[in-house]
Amino acid sequence: MTQRIFNFSAGPAVLPVPVLEEARENLLSLGKTGIGVMEHSHRGKAFIKVLEETEAACRTLGGIPDNYKVLFLSGGASSQFFMIPMNFLGKTDTADYLVTGAWSEKAVSDAKRYGNVHIACTSKDKNFNYIPEKATYSDKPKYVHFTSNNTIFGTQFTAEPTSPADAPLICDTSSDMFCRPIDVSKYGLIYAGAQKNLGPAGVTLVIIRDDLVKAGAVDIPAMLQYRTHAENDSCYNTPPCFPIYVMGLVFKWIQSTGGLAAMQKRNEEKAGKLYSYLDGSKLFKATAAGGSRSLMNVTFVTGNQESDDKFIAFAKERGLDGLKGHRSVGGMRASIYNAFPAEGVDALITAMKDFEAK
Repeated sequence: MTQRIFNFSAGPAVLPVPVLEEARENLLSLGKTGIGVMEHSHRGKAFIKVLEETEAACRTLGGIPDNYKVLFLSGGASSQFFMIPMNFLGKTDTADYLVTGAWSEKAVSDAKRYGNVHIACTSKDKNFNYIPEKATYSDKPKYVHFTSNNTIFGTQFTAEPTSPADAPLICDTSSDMFCRPIDVSKYGLIYAGAQKNLGPAGVTLVIIRDDLVKAGAVDIPAMLQYRTHAENDSCYNTPPCFPIYVMGLVFKWIQSTGGLAAMQKRNEEKAGKLYSYLDGSKLFKATAAGGSRSLMNVTFVTGNQESDDKFIAFAKERGLDGLKGHRSVGGMRASIYNAFPAEGVDALITAMKDFEAK
């Protein structure tokens, strides 16, 4: 087998090796069924078992209360940008958005198609390099939406904001879901595209409170109603079967390695080591403000685009791939999600030290 290198890609991103190995074993035959995991009918007993086990593992890992539905949808997290306002925002209603990066900006753009949007806070004034400390909400928002981790700019909320009474808190957790413990009861709806921290591309995890399922609009297409998927156990149409299966393996892997508390500790150690080097370096500098720095995506620069490009090529020669920053900001970005190994961070620091020495 080709030797695996350190994959710093922001997504699709690194997956746990034990998960990949187990998935490989089931490609030709899921267990003793004689049919590969990607070939089973979504209505057959074998896949229904996979679906039930994945949901159970998700509920156990996240401590998800019984009054929440766990859905596995297609369309990516970006589809939730319009699906949420389609379900909950009328033309005369107002939704509050905390704008801390490109993805929350896109969510705002889609929400404006269906109702009014109030920007409760934004960090655009400093190119989204920090998380605002305060938010100013509208009088009666239908819901409050924020993005917990900003992959492009390397910032992350340390805790969820407190929304006004009766305004459900909705969060896009695509790039940091289950990187640390989460109190699901504080939210009305949580969604996450899997390809960054939960599994392969193709499935979106949605955790939604029962009252919001019932409150969703009924005059929109069935596929865009949360109740449709809740009533059909995510099988109204053929779901993304293989990504759901792998996501279930990832949930079990996290649980087997100590759960969310242990995962948070490992993530803090990895990120802390990298930020510590950056803060002491004379060449490389972290771009996110202290107190707002992401555990998942560490963004940094040399201050010179030519030097950035040279370092990216230098690192790639050493088996460190995916470090090029997002096209909108440049620089470098080390995505060190749950499955990213600690030794990869050590290798990156060594590479930076050697490059800086030259």
